[in-house]
Amino acid sequence: MLKKVFGSAVFGVDATTITVEVNVDKGIGYHLVGLPDNAIKESNYRIAAALQNNGFKIPGKKLIINMSPADLRKEGSAYDMTLAVGILAASNQIQAEDLEKYIIMGELSLDGSLQPIKGALPIAIKAKEEGFEGFILPNQNAKEAAIVDGLKVYGVDNIEQVINFFDKNELLEETIVNTREEFYKNLDFPEFDFSDVKGQESIKRCMEIAAAGGHNVILIGPPGAGKTMLAKRLPSIMPPMTLHEALETTKIHSVVGRVKSSGLLSQRPFRSPHHTISNVALVGGGSYPQPGEISLSHNGVLFLDELPEFKREVLEVMRQPLEDREVTISRAKFTVTYPSSFMLVASMNPSPSGYFNDPDAPVTSSPAEMQRYLSKVSGPLLDRIDIHIEVTPVPFEKLSSEHKAESSVDIRKRVTAARDIQTKRFENLENIHYNAQMSVKQIREYCALDEDSKTLLKTAMERLNLSARAYDRILKVSRTIADLENSETITGTHLTEAIQYRSLDRDGWLG
Repeated sequence: MLKKVFGSAVFGVDATTITVEVNVDKGIGYHLVGLPDNAIKESNYRIAAALQNNGFKIPGKKLIINMSPADLRKEGSAYDMTLAVGILAASNQIQAEDLEKYIIMGELSLDGSLQPIKGALPIAIKAKEEGFEGFILPNQNAKEAAIVDGLKVYGVDNIEQVINFFDKNELLEETIVNTREEFYKNLDFPEFDFSDVKGQESIKRCMEIAAAGGHNVILIGPPGAGKTMLAKRLPSIMPPMTLHEALETTKIHSVVGRVKSSGLLSQRPFRSPHHTISNVALVGGGSYPQPGEISLSHNGVLFLDELPEFKREVLEVMRQPLEDREVTISRAKFTVTYPSSFMLVASMNPSPSGYFNDPDAPVTSSPAEMQRYLSKVSGPLLDRIDIHIEVTPVPFEKLSSEHKAESSVDIRKRVTAARDIQTKRFENLENIHYNAQMSVKQIREYCALDEDSKTLLKTAMERLNLSARAYDRILKVSRTIADLENSETITGTHLTEAIQYRSLDRDGWLG
């Protein structure tokens, strides 16, 4: 007897429906075809134990199971329940007339209980698109899948519940999530707040500008100056995520199984990988491609602490995703694309000793050592970072001050107002939402300068020995500063402030 059961495979951040055909015939044997990986091939042992411990068995006949489309590689243990239900239905151990209405996924333990799966959200989205009535999956993933409206989601704890649902018409409890309500309920303020930072007013201003325009930023300063503390608080002043951004971000985290039981992610991601990270872990890839740190940072912040300590080749593979805001991974038989629109925040010491330019500390590194240290970060990568800012240690008087600093809530209001201006400005342009994304064409259109401002910029570039790559970056940052002041034109004041944020382009840093 032939039965068809439906599961799903995730490639990139999208799912593909998999038809599992189970045929029971005369003879003896268990044949699983359709490019399954080892985890799926081993499923027959888990299935046999789970069925036996729940009063069923794998029939002593010839079983041929095909996972269609047969030329598409399938991986993971999430097909256990799909295969088990198909085997029971095909061998007439249960009556299951409505199998074609459901996507069924779940990893089986030997006692028949279910373990969580990866990619529940993209699978649910695909199931709705293809007209399935419901999605049966482990309870731990139910809220995540129930984010999708118009699809019945049933979270179960063991295979016995699934068997009784199909064979005895016992009802399963549907998981219902009000997506908007859940999103706004969980839109709590981040735990880190700028009010905790003593002093550093100029650096806070710099971070406000970076958040307002979506600009990448690098912080240069000695150990203990507060670079990491400032970086961790950047998401708290970025505009709150929209529902669309939350769904997009949750989808990526779902693929790697990092969605919490609450379902929808409502906080902007903050990822801080160690400097020993590999190319694949940062950008994504592998034999079975998975999103890397840059995609897990999508719509949030990627913080690279001690930037020169990262392997140069690791940093170089990040250049194209920074520009394109997506990463494409190609294999012989397929290509996957992961979104990677994030704000890069990097930090570094100004020298190997960490105390270059600190008047209170002795210089322990030679000019050659400093140049070698700084040159670990390539010019093309720095070209993609709009703001360079020097961070100096906070004096004791400010550290011990009882004065309450400005909170993230107040800063975020100004940042959100500036982003609203940019959203309106770029509403007719595709894939451009804030100033950092402007191309040369948009810079010429929206960052026009009068003659006095042109003269000021020319003089600054000549006197400070700024490189040519600084020109467009200064204009972008100037446009953001003007937006924060709700100014339609870029003035000399805006330009002057933006010029200050190009430390590494000045003569004496990287030459």
